[in-house]
Amino acid sequence: MFKELRVISGVTISPNGDLTFVGSDAKIHRTDASGSEKWNYTVGDIGRAYPIITPQGVTIAASYDDTVYALDPAGKLLWKQKLDGDIYATPALRVDGSVIVATAGGSVHALSSAGKTLWTFKVGSPVFSSPAIGPDGTIYFGAQNNLMHALTPDGKLKWTYAAGSLVFSSPAVGPDGSVYFGSSDRRIHAVTPDGKPKWTLLTGLFVNASPIITSGGLVVVGSYDGSVYAVNTTGEAEWTYRAGAGIAGSAAELSDGTVLVPDLSGTVHAIGKAGQSLWQLKTGKKIDTGLSVSDQGSAYFVTDGGGLNILLKGRPLAVGPWTSFHGAPNPVGRVPTPVELQAQTQARRAAASAVIAALKPSTPASTAPAQPARPPVTTQPAQPTRPAQPSQPAQPTQPTQPAQPSQPAQPSQAAQPVTPALTPAQYAAAAAQKARVADGQLYLPLTEAAAALGLNVQNVTVRTATLRVQGQLVPVTVRAFDRAAFVPLAALTDLPGAQASLTRTPSRGVTVTLNGRSTLFPVNVARLLSLESALEFARSDR
Repeated sequence: MFKELRVISGVTISPNGDLTFVGSDAKIHRTDASGSEKWNYTVGDIGRAYPIITPQGVTIAASYDDTVYALDPAGKLLWKQKLDGDIYATPALRVDGSVIVATAGGSVHALSSAGKTLWTFKVGSPVFSSPAIGPDGTIYFGAQNNLMHALTPDGKLKWTYAAGSLVFSSPAVGPDGSVYFGSSDRRIHAVTPDGKPKWTLLTGLFVNASPIITSGGLVVVGSYDGSVYAVNTTGEAEWTYRAGAGIAGSAAELSDGTVLVPDLSGTVHAIGKAGQSLWQLKTGKKIDTGLSVSDQGSAYFVTDGGGLNILLKGRPLAVGPWTSFHGAPNPVGRVPTPVELQAQTQARRAAASAVIAALKPSTPASTAPAQPARPPVTTQPAQPTRPAQPSQPAQPTQPTQPAQPSQPAQPSQAAQPVTPALTPAQYAAAAAQKARVADGQLYLPLTEAAAALGLNVQNVTVRTATLRVQGQLVPVTVRAFDRAAFVPLAALTDLPGAQASLTRTPSRGVTVTLNGRSTLFPVNVARLLSLESALEFARSDR
């Protein structure tokens, strides 16, 4: 089933099967299980964070207007709280009804069930990783300072763990408090509850997706190298499945052990317990969020342009501490208690035992020994938040031969460094004219800035973009303004081999030297930023 609902966030599922999401119309929507609307509430901007539902039926949702909203079961506003930056990360709900919210402004906030600030922790770096709560109440999240953080329930720092690069991935927390996450350093990391390294596993490209933990204790996560990795608790890869396109969304484990994973080419993969391909559903539209699966056995996913896709009469989620993004169909981001696990079992029993049409598995030739896969050819997606008319998704098809990596979609036309329509200087000037300032950073439009530096842009999502720099793929943070992707100027100056300096003559601006070519972005940094912030760009040979 397919519905054009212009969904832009992840899809949250209530116990009764109702759906809640944020649309590209900047509204919070509640629908029934088939996508028929019950109510909506207008907010100040779009948002990509999953809403969460409290046991009392209150909807907690966030948007890019820096605000958290609480709505009653009928969709009426109870309270709202403006914070210090865009909210990309999904909040986490604590047992006492308070919520943990992270912002791109570089802070983590605890809000009471009435919306009052309980405490604020200053990270000092944007947070796109959704906070997760361990069995003892410890709060875990990653940030753009390359660190995984652990806070006490009252907001005090317990420890940090250093990854080798940015941490977009949201952590999964095991029942013993172990923390699992990915990083742009191309590794999957496992950390003990006291912050000590447990193990790491190298993949072929960066890991921005958020891991799940299966009912059998495997850590499963996809990488931009086009592979899905299943790793046991000692750090050994049990199997590797080659999807053939980069993966940004989380997996979900069903009650029969099947793992569903979407990829950026628009294919949903069903993977068996041994890592073999069971079936594939090819939509041809990018999927960069995970699948949500109801207790009644319906699976939901969103394709580029906001189309809601529904797979009916399947298995429910497996019962476990973290078998989907943020742990549940209603992604509260907290390790469930034994009572909550028992409730999960009861709620999913009917769908788990129902008779459904079985698909004959394909030959498990797509399973490979544990090793980094060759990075696939990446696709150039459309702008991450620009609605596009989606096409009717295909029905699941039965593979008739060993599963091969799917052919990436034809890239959409983008500004290329070869024979550009404008000169690099003209692109730089156009980028400077559109410059924005937010949270103490100067942002340039991604398309124009990359063209000015002679870089190809690949795999744009709402939070990241991939740039090809000197033959390697490099992830950078992006932010949406007017539904277009912007990149921090500081991120461009930190690219491999880049150097930057303030220029005052003959024109005022910032000169970035990359690949032996110097490009002047004519932005008046001192005017746009405070003098203190501007000094960051005065350092030469960065």
